[in-house]
Amino acid sequence: MKDASIHLDSSILRAYDIRGTVGDSLRLIDAHAIGQAFATIANRRIGRQPKLCVAYDGRVSSTDLERELVKGMLKSGAQVTRLGLGPTPMLYFGVHALKHDGGVMITGSHNPANFNGFKLVLNGMPFWDDDIQYLGNLISDGEFLEGEGVSTDFSIGQDYVQRIRLEYKSNTGLSVAWDPGNGASGEVLQRLVEQLPGEHLILNGSIDGTFPSHHPDPTIAENLEELISAVINNSCDLGIGFDGDGDRIGVVDDKGEIIWGDQLLTLYAKDLLREMPGATVIADVKASLVFFEEVAAKGGIPVMWRTGHSPIKSKMRELNAPLAGEMSGHIFFSDRYYGFDDAIYAAVRLLDLVVRSQNPLSKLRESLPKTCHTPEIRIPCSDSHKFQIIEAVYESLAELKGIEVNRLDGVRVTTQDGWWLLRASNTQPVLVARCEGKTKTQLENLKLMLNQELKKHDIDLENLISS
Repeated sequence: MKDASIHLDSSILRAYDIRGTVGDSLRLIDAHAIGQAFATIANRRIGRQPKLCVAYDGRVSSTDLERELVKGMLKSGAQVTRLGLGPTPMLYFGVHALKHDGGVMITGSHNPANFNGFKLVLNGMPFWDDDIQYLGNLISDGEFLEGEGVSTDFSIGQDYVQRIRLEYKSNTGLSVAWDPGNGASGEVLQRLVEQLPGEHLILNGSIDGTFPSHHPDPTIAENLEELISAVINNSCDLGIGFDGDGDRIGVVDDKGEIIWGDQLLTLYAKDLLREMPGATVIADVKASLVFFEEVAAKGGIPVMWRTGHSPIKSKMRELNAPLAGEMSGHIFFSDRYYGFDDAIYAAVRLLDLVVRSQNPLSKLRESLPKTCHTPEIRIPCSDSHKFQIIEAVYESLAELKGIEVNRLDGVRVTTQDGWWLLRASNTQPVLVARCEGKTKTQLENLKLMLNQELKKHDIDLENLISS
């Protein structure tokens, strides 16, 4: 049936999900149309009435968007199981545990409070890139299937918590500070720590979509300051933070030092390779050279791949990799879990790893080879301009001798000093940069080279990338 055409703002159709500013680029009418379109696509691909799960995060706009999304799904004949409020990995778990065909999570992830959006999964795989563009075109055409769907409510939170709890094998507990940042993980986390041995301190555990404590992005150091203080002041063994929808993890060791995503992945990989020698482990292009060298030294096969939870999941399936991760704190396990990014699950795996090691987490961090590196540097840049800059930087460097330019995702440049990366974020209007050398002098050389390229586009990073 052809409905009245709705034209989505093209800026919300992103590479990995659908995301925009509520009331501006993302409207309630858009949520309804997205529900119709996704149910229509699912029906066509499966060949029958689809069974779909829906869940939502704690943002102020999420309940209204969820209501309209479900109305659209029902109008196009889907069977919808509404899982309610919770983190994104709870939605993924629900799709798996209930053997549904797919699902939609309403979430703005780590974006500011006025953002929201949709993460989609279908047939056990992320629904992304060309799929999302196809969905947008279908909405413009208005060619939706019509049917009489049905919705039911189902609480899966306790089942989800019990599954995660299985990964903690020891009777010995740790002292842990947790910070879900008022995000969607708060209630699930409270249930979990009640079942874990040890002492647990939860900061900012109430779900509040205005994020009154701090922005819920654990990859930014300032967002971990409260967690660091809690670890130090309470002599905790470690601290763990989550982003707004619980699929990204941030970690602080017992000395209050941040363990960045690639360092954390390296620790997981070294542990996993003891049980699975020769396994493939995937990291994104922002990862340290230390990861690739350490995995290879332990007999594993390190693979560099594009940043983003959707391409990483797809590559894991292609290579049958049991572990993957990103600098941004997305960690994916498929050795004993389901291959999706779940920060709460990753947290419990880390607690178990630390207990089994019989060492403080700081000692595990200090066992990794030392380099001089920047964290992720985020440079504000409009969506319309950021990809143009990447192309211009590549063209500027392509003919230079003595360097290697990797175009897998953005521009990763390797020189005799080390490497630097510049890529356009697929989720935010920013450029992302990172540099790494073995010495401070090498790092300064790399930062200078990067800054010289960006100055050609009226961007000066001297304050952002100072040592």
